[in-house]
Amino acid sequence: MWTNLRIFAMSHQTIPSVYINNICCYKIRASLKRLKPHVPLGRNCSSLPGLIGNDIKSLHSIINPPIAKIRNIGIMAHIDAGKTTTTERILYYSGYTRSLGDVDDGDTVTDFMAQERERGITIQSAAVTFDWKGYRVNLIDTPGHVDFTLEVERCLRVLDGAVAVFDASAGVEAQTLTVWRQADKHNIPRICFLNKMDKTGASFKYAVESIREKLKAKPLLLQLPIGEAKTFKGVVDVVTKEKLLWNCNSNDGKDFERKPLLEMNDPELLKETTEARNALIEQVADLDDEFADLVLEEFSENFDLLPAEKLQTAIHRVTLAQTAVPVLCGSALKNKGIQPLLDAVTMYLPSPEECNYEFLQWYKDDLCALAFKVLHDKQRGPLVFMRIYSGTIKPQLAIHNINGNCTERISRLLLPFADQHVEIPSLTAGNIALTVGLKHTATGDTIVSSKSSALAAARRAKREGEKKHRQNNEAERLLLAGVEIPEPVFFCTIEPPSLSKQPDLEHALKCLQREDPSLKVRLDPDSGQTVLCGMGELHIEIIHDRIKREYGLETYLGPLQVAYRETILNSVRATDTLDRTLGDKRHLVTVEVEARPIETSSVMPVIEYAESINEGLLKVSQEAIENGIHSACLQGPLLGSPIQDVAITLHSLTIHPGTSTTMISACVSRCVQKALKKADKQVLEPLMNLEVTVARDYLSPVLADLAQRRGNIQEIQTRQDNKVVIGFVPLAEIMGYSTVLRTLTSGSATFALELSTYQAMNPQDQNTLLNRRSGLT
Repeated sequence: MWTNLRIFAMSHQTIPSVYINNICCYKIRASLKRLKPHVPLGRNCSSLPGLIGNDIKSLHSIINPPIAKIRNIGIMAHIDAGKTTTTERILYYSGYTRSLGDVDDGDTVTDFMAQERERGITIQSAAVTFDWKGYRVNLIDTPGHVDFTLEVERCLRVLDGAVAVFDASAGVEAQTLTVWRQADKHNIPRICFLNKMDKTGASFKYAVESIREKLKAKPLLLQLPIGEAKTFKGVVDVVTKEKLLWNCNSNDGKDFERKPLLEMNDPELLKETTEARNALIEQVADLDDEFADLVLEEFSENFDLLPAEKLQTAIHRVTLAQTAVPVLCGSALKNKGIQPLLDAVTMYLPSPEECNYEFLQWYKDDLCALAFKVLHDKQRGPLVFMRIYSGTIKPQLAIHNINGNCTERISRLLLPFADQHVEIPSLTAGNIALTVGLKHTATGDTIVSSKSSALAAARRAKREGEKKHRQNNEAERLLLAGVEIPEPVFFCTIEPPSLSKQPDLEHALKCLQREDPSLKVRLDPDSGQTVLCGMGELHIEIIHDRIKREYGLETYLGPLQVAYRETILNSVRATDTLDRTLGDKRHLVTVEVEARPIETSSVMPVIEYAESINEGLLKVSQEAIENGIHSACLQGPLLGSPIQDVAITLHSLTIHPGTSTTMISACVSRCVQKALKKADKQVLEPLMNLEVTVARDYLSPVLADLAQRRGNIQEIQTRQDNKVVIGFVPLAEIMGYSTVLRTLTSGSATFALELSTYQAMNPQDQNTLLNRRSGLT
């Protein structure tokens, strides 16, 4: 029977959502015979998760394991550190796949998009569910490229732990810092995996030191490498004082032996390991009082007598407290060190019940989930990824979306396996689910069982807030923290091949926006063209490619342009009156506003009201006034770019009885625009953090090129045999930089970019930009 079930899983058929665990064996066999298997498009799964070897359990226990046995983890790192290869090996050793995938061959499970396989990079995060030694692991492989930072952000939001992967020859790189800061923001416990220990230039000591210095983290060395670069052949487990050696003749790395270190065989290695273990015990004792008491009472004379289990429990507590990070090493490409990494994930990273979520007390056992990702499937429609925090999700369940204030019905429930899924009858708290049938739910939406459940939770939250003297908005307390969406820095026009295809393009862009909230689409009011706004050149390129492949539309992109901002340099006042008669109704509004610059960086205008404004009048028209101010600040007087770092003060307001709110908004908006035009204006341009890793021989031409690009070099670091140039450069000057850098360095250099801030352009550059925009140059 179970053999049939494995064959069934390999053919990727979905399991009907009935209570399978109650069906007799002959019924399962009969249903399997009736289903015609189809040829899978991707690689085969070796079995349903949990059905490895002869481990026979009821399917219900596999789908809903005990919450203490669940691990929701993500793999995060700088681009090219080996995240996807590490994920691939994890899936292979856990029994999820039957063959080892390779990024270069384009046959990995989690990089399933055509664009990912062609470019050898991760663009979309992918969720995979598998079992390891009785634990259920929901793993998410995230992108490393800065253009897809939001993908990392929204996945970290729902994870309980993370594995940070490092290139052992490079240590901490630019994007590593970014993802580490994101994990800090969401308070996610981490373990570090120093990958590529077999690579030329790999240095365990250097990588550990860079974690200590650049990430300001305390590394706990749980492993030591046996050899480095070409001589790397295994690792030493510092906690148990054992060496793990992988069989040289084994192609897949499944065969390795674990031997205790002995004085007669490895005297030097044993001495080094003993010193490392003693240092580890002292480190953990400094960070954990309970462990310190244990060591002082029983093992102060001889650390060798301390049981490994006691040390592992203490490391688990320290990892959860985020006072230190366990460090392991290996080589994913050479199939070494992955099994101990999986053991560390289950041993040191938290289960959902060990994570403290304050909002759970308000929902009791009612459903509470967060939608953190949306995908569009041609057959099934929108697929919504959800992290379940409490309660149970079932197919045909009606759910209430608090953000959208709407009720929807889940038609089917799936377990996520990258681009292949298995249908299931229910899923409980702590899991990550994939739902079908939700038409309006978007990224960051909070899902509950019903409106009454939400109101009951709001009342509990209010009572709790009153006890603790908190003055939070009711809705704010109720909603789970969504995802901060960064502002786009690039934009370009997009046009369909013909006017008849415009509705198809709008549908495609609507679907892509729901999938990717960092993609913004707007209509240019002057030209009527559709404008795409994205996070970078690669981001726009991928969107264009996806429209062509997935929606069959040959679109045309205009030239890529930089998203500038504008501000004002002095304080100005303006008055405006709007007097219109529509039908038999007179609409009369008189407004006086003041616009002034502010020191703090603020994308939205700061709105203030003078004391002379009538409170009753303000109460009725405040929303209309603020709408007018916001719409006026969307387009500045110089380039039509958004205005930032300004405060708008309303000094006087006179409204004729019966005047509509639309007229109030229009008058306020016109008055603010008049004030902005009168002020001294300044263009702000996006400034990027740039990190270039280059060989010593090519340093001079790279520096000379950056000087021409108005680059500001902060420091030049040494990383092994390379130089790392760190500085700032305006985004406008860095377009097409990858091609130039490859030419200058014979393809040997790499660079990483990240938005730093918006800075004022100097007058000469600003005049050149304005003349170019107006067609004078």
